[in-house]
This record gives sequence, structure tokens and C-alpha cells, in this order.
Amino acid sequence: MNLHVERYGKGQQCVFIHGAGGSGLSWYFQRELQRSMEVVLLDLPGHGQSSGPALDSIEGSRDSVYKTLQSMNITRCYIAGHSMGGAIAMSLALAYPDIVKGLILIGTGARLRVMPEILEGVLKEKENTLRMITETAFGTGASQTMKENGLKEMMKCEAETLYNDYIACDHFDAIGSVKDIKAPTLMLCGRSDLLTPPRYSEYLYRQIKGSDIGLVDGAGHMIMLEKPRELNTAIENFVRITGQTEL
Repeated sequence: MNLHVERYGKGQQCVFIHGAGGSGLSWYFQRELQRSMEVVLLDLPGHGQSSGPALDSIEGSRDSVYKTLQSMNITRCYIAGHSMGGAIAMSLALAYPDIVKGLILIGTGARLRVMPEILEGVLKEKENTLRMITETAFGTGASQTMKENGLKEMMKCEAETLYNDYIACDHFDAIGSVKDIKAPTLMLCGRSDLLTPPRYSEYLYRQIKGSDIGLVDGAGHMIMLEKPRELNTAIENFVRITGQTEL
């Protein structure tokens, strides 16, 4: 199954993988990075403009991304992932290390447990549950308009899609294997992230040899929307520095 893909710019290729209930639109502000690299935005199965049911495992989504990259003749690239997308990115680096030039792990962790009330709520009380998630996901500095837009995008997902996303997150556990990641890696996290707190990124930083970490003031879990300029600058610097060291 090939996924819906949008490509912008040219140069070093960076593939962006969205989180639970998201789509390529989650990376709207990262399109600006086309000024210095090729930005590749994916919709995972059942999300955005990609067809098929959403997959209920990180490994399934990982393989769908890998097959899509193969079909596009992308053989080595940077992988950026947010939350669930970060889990998929780590899984790619462990299962298919040759394709990963570098990892950018945004608001994610080696384990992503989900509260049972969320798993039940997305099926029984979708809007109320997503409203609660949205309120928690954004930092205190986010405008109400930003939160409402985030809710509106998540509401586009079928309840079963959201459920499968959260089941995939809940079952993900790379605590014992992230130390085996060899690709250059950058962790980025909002200091006010309540869903994947900074300690999650700090754990990855301690486990992944030679990695780097950046904590962004005034941002919650949706750092790519809340603080796009800071995030984009960090990504740009990472790609520039690691791209040179590989030459």
C-alpha cells in the first residue's frame, strides 16, 4: 500500500511522520524547510488522503512507510517523527538502519502507554475525549484558535482509526532496544509537554550514543505547531551538521 505523499524543495531528504490522529497537515509549518532540504510529508494508512484501515501496530505502520520510500527510490534519508510517528521512526532505524541517515524524535518516548479511559473514550465519546486530549496536548501559551483547529483535524479521523493509533502506541515498548540505534539522533521536546514529558526525551538522550537533545520553552506536546520557528531551526542545524559529517 503506497501512502499519500507530498514533496517540497530539494536537497537532503527529510521524511516527516505524524502522530496519532494526525496527517501530513500536522507538519504545515515544516514546509518552510524546503528552503534548505527536500521535505517529504506522509499520511499513514487511514489518515489524511491515504486509503485503507489504520494499522494497530507500530511495526505495521513502519513497514508501510518503508515500502512507500522504496517505491519512491528514497534509499537514505532523515526521518522525523512526532509522538507515535517518533515510535515509527525509531522502529525504522532499528529494523532498516541502512535507510536512516539521521533521526529527529519530537515529543516521543521509548514507551508510549495510553490511559484506558482514552482507549475507551475515542470509541464511546469521541468528541469529548478528543477535546480533553487537545486541551492537554497544547501548552498554556497556545491560542484557543490553535486548539480548536487541532481538534477539528483530529475529528476528521474515524473513531476506529484513533483507537488503532492509541492501541499501537500502548503496545509500543522499545525500552530495551533504543540503545541499539546507531543513526545520528536529535530529540526535541516542549518543556511543558504533559503527554510525553521531557524526561522521555532525556531517557532517549542517555540511551542513544552520541545523540543530542533540545528542550523548547513555552511549548507543549504539539511543538511543531506551537513553536515552528524554533523547531525548524533545530532541524535545519541538525541536518546541516550531520549531513556534512557523513560526506
